[in-house]
Amino acid sequence: MGNWQENAVSGEGRTASLLSRLREKEKRPALVGYLPLGFPDLERSMEALYTLADSGVDIIELGIPFTAPVMDGIVIQQAAQVALEAGTRVGHVFEAVQRLREHAPHVEVLVMTYWDPVARYGVEAFARDLGAAGGAGLITPDLDLGQAGEWVEASDRHGLDRVFLVAPSARPEQLAGAAQASRGFVYAASTMGVTGTRATVGERAEKLVTDTRAAGAPHVCVGLGVSTGDQAAEVGRWADGVIVGSVLVRPLLGDDLWADRVKSLSDITSELVSGVRRARVTPRRRAEDVRPYRPERIQMASTMSLPGDDEEIRNSLDVAIRAREISDPEVETVLRLLEENPGRFRSYEEIYAKAHAATLSD
Repeated sequence: MGNWQENAVSGEGRTASLLSRLREKEKRPALVGYLPLGFPDLERSMEALYTLADSGVDIIELGIPFTAPVMDGIVIQQAAQVALEAGTRVGHVFEAVQRLREHAPHVEVLVMTYWDPVARYGVEAFARDLGAAGGAGLITPDLDLGQAGEWVEASDRHGLDRVFLVAPSARPEQLAGAAQASRGFVYAASTMGVTGTRATVGERAEKLVTDTRAAGAPHVCVGLGVSTGDQAAEVGRWADGVIVGSVLVRPLLGDDLWADRVKSLSDITSELVSGVRRARVTPRRRAEDVRPYRPERIQMASTMSLPGDDEEIRNSLDVAIRAREISDPEVETVLRLLEENPGRFRSYEEIYAKAHAATLSD
């Protein structure tokens, strides 16, 4: 373990505070929306960013266009190239962040960038200027943890979040490293490879979230594939945030009138907002506050829970899901029983026994 990892300042961070509040107060995940700065030019890109904020996103992921965006799909690559040709440079991002924060102070702004532009600008100078502009922090998709010491130290000095990525291929020690180094949340890639919308999200995403939480990450958001409201609702059931990018950039491409393109962006964003708002989530308690579930407890009907304690049941269900102690059909049955019989079950053990028996008989 490097010295920077031992000395990194702990703390929830601004985006993590927002994620916690949404889960605890509004019972939902966050919607994180990506757009590249400067596409098709600086002023119109600001209009598009304002549209994201006004349409209901919780966190804006503001991309710095880069000459070699090897981790981006073709849609984002095209937009980034147009932005660069229009004269967008790294220094423009700080004014954009400040304007966004003035327009929508309730929306946190994370800058998404490859590491080379930050290194060229100067790590300390970038952290200083981003903090002064009101930015929450950085998402750094290509920054290796072993090379992140300077950024971790600068982000600590300026109170910035730092978001590292994990992929389904990550080893346990890599997940643990990302969980320890990140402040705000860990960015889980739901599919391998470059970004772009996918027809389905994939089961690997949920397992990756579970494994990343088990490695110590308090908050995990999922991106690289979500493109519809239904997918946002699906991912939001088990992730702290749903990250969308290509599906937001695509309507801004093309030759339609700019006003029509912005209207399409607003419509798509509203659909995604609706998806995260109907996602079924519950507040998460600290691991030390939760009695771990074990199969042998099925017959031990609790005498401590009072009838109608559905929130307690949902909390226990959440623990069982993360521990992979309950199958998907059983989860669906538990949720259906709760919907059909509010306040009926006294404990998680009682409703699980009924769901388990029902699943076996199907």
